[in-house]
Amino acid sequence: MKRTVGLAALCLTWAVQASAATLKCPPDSVKVGNVCIDLYEASVWQIAPSKAALVKKVQSGKVTLADLTSGGATQLSPSSSCAPGFPANFPTDGNWTPISGSSPPSPGVYAVSISGVHPGACITWFQANQACLLSGKRLLTNREWQGAAAGTPDPGTDNGTSDCNISAAGDAVNTGSRSNCKSSWGVFDMVGNVDEWVADWADLASNCTDWTTSVGIPGGDRSCFGGPGGAGGNSLPGALIRGGSFFAGGAFDGVFAVAALNNPSFSFGAFGFRCAR
Repeated sequence: MKRTVGLAALCLTWAVQASAATLKCPPDSVKVGNVCIDLYEASVWQIAPSKAALVKKVQSGKVTLADLTSGGATQLSPSSSCAPGFPANFPTDGNWTPISGSSPPSPGVYAVSISGVHPGACITWFQANQACLLSGKRLLTNREWQGAAAGTPDPGTDNGTSDCNISAAGDAVNTGSRSNCKSSWGVFDMVGNVDEWVADWADLASNCTDWTTSVGIPGGDRSCFGGPGGAGGNSLPGALIRGGSFFAGGAFDGVFAVAALNNPSFSFGAFGFRCAR
């Protein structure tokens, strides 16, 4: 029995390693370990179910901005303007209803990784999770996000042109437009621009700590985890956000900044997301 279990484990390990070695990522993403991480923060688009070829391009990771605009797609909630917002069949709790005639069923809302557009914002964790899934992807785990962010300036300076967008005012900038805001893997805007929802939840935080300084990591990045709990306390889920945004500024931006300050149904003009496959 032990021999059988050992052989099974060996075969599984070999299969995982073989899969990682042969993984080929589509043009909208880059290989980080054995995962394809989107190069850009997600923009959100409404596409009619009759545009089956366009949807297929989105789901294959090969769609371009020209494809979307010429195909009649509408960008939803571009950054802090929050307008146009999400359709009624794609509510904040993520419990979408399909558009009549859509096959397979879909609310007609998709997440796209392309450069040169404002990232989607004003989106809840629930909506971000569903937008990734509808595009054949998923939200990154916290571990995957941390790995893909390696080498991004943390948070560095903001010269207003090429550095990460960590200004304490203004708005998000177009995806990929800050050439210096790139990780060692080639992933753009992991620090600043918009906060990025990741898949993991934790206990809702009631305060924040400069955790990096306390453990000898430079940067002064904040972590916001946990609260008193119990009756009258923070016995609520907090969906994790990573990287910081144009709005947060300072210690709330950075490769190691992490916060469980908001429940999964929260939305804000500086909250966006990124997908993986």
